[in-house]
Amino acid sequence: MALTNSEIEEIRELLRSSVKPLFFFDDDPDGVSSFIQLYSFVGDGKGVVVKVGSELKEEFARKVDEYQPDKVFILDIPVVSQDFLDKISQPVIWIDHHPVVERKKVYYYNPRVHDENDNRPVSYWAWQITKKNLWIAMAGCIGDWFIPDFKDEFIEKYPELLGKNTINPDDALFETKIGLIARIISFNIKGNVSESMKSVKILTRIEDPSEILEQTTPRGKYIYKKYEQYNKEYQELLKNVKITNSKLIHYIYPYNKNSFTSELSNELLHLFPDKFIIVGRDRRDEAKMSIRSKHIKVLPILNKALEGVSGYGGGHDYACGAVVKREDLKKFLEVIKKELRKEE
Repeated sequence: MALTNSEIEEIRELLRSSVKPLFFFDDDPDGVSSFIQLYSFVGDGKGVVVKVGSELKEEFARKVDEYQPDKVFILDIPVVSQDFLDKISQPVIWIDHHPVVERKKVYYYNPRVHDENDNRPVSYWAWQITKKNLWIAMAGCIGDWFIPDFKDEFIEKYPELLGKNTINPDDALFETKIGLIARIISFNIKGNVSESMKSVKILTRIEDPSEILEQTTPRGKYIYKKYEQYNKEYQELLKNVKITNSKLIHYIYPYNKNSFTSELSNELLHLFPDKFIIVGRDRRDEAKMSIRSKHIKVLPILNKALEGVSGYGGGHDYACGAVVKREDLKKFLEVIKKELRKEE
């Protein structure tokens, strides 16, 4: 069961009645797409990209104090601290699709409340709520490895961006033009918060995806140029991944490189669908990792590997994130290898 029609209408009315909303959103295509759709629907407000992990913590309450919105919307962020919510006097509307979290003082909308297996992305629900920016909605869904039920409507309007025969989300992401747009969005939110928000602001003004793909406007040229800059570094990292006969692909790259763990793990999974993928970035004394698999559930293996090590992680059944201290990384990987041998 999805978000109910009444829940969708409730969110729509909360947006309609807002004159100065503040949006917190995750720093991935799903989060950016969700923000742009809701922002366009209201026609006003301010966005704040959340880059510090997967939790909206108490310190973000100062953003609310500074802006003084009439409502606060939280989009595609897995965890919101109760301390943050306790500091906010305005109504808080949290739309998510990660495992359900119990909190007070918040309007909480998550399809998994009704069906734990329904993890359709927030950009999908943003489209159901607003019917704004079809191409942005599709890019957010594809970027989150999901082909939505408005695919036919999208193809009718943008036949050059997605083929009718594309049925696998990773094929859509890596072999179509709408997938390229999703990756362009992903690379445009690299850098510090100020740089990311400059790109997001420009994206809110893009009227047609051809502006980006064909670079027909100054704003489209800016978005594409930034993508090219980051893509050069990304391609160098991708070339350095060593592929062996092992079921496991494990690649940790240095901190002095930009963070591409999610993008690298996704593309490696597309290229090597029978492998179990771990891509991480070595940051000071710990590795921050993205873990992916197409056929083996990642989450239970991750939970097993985190036992007895200094680290944390979580996510979806087949896609997770984790952070593990460097001194425990070898032990962490050995447990994963042991669990993978059980799957053979």
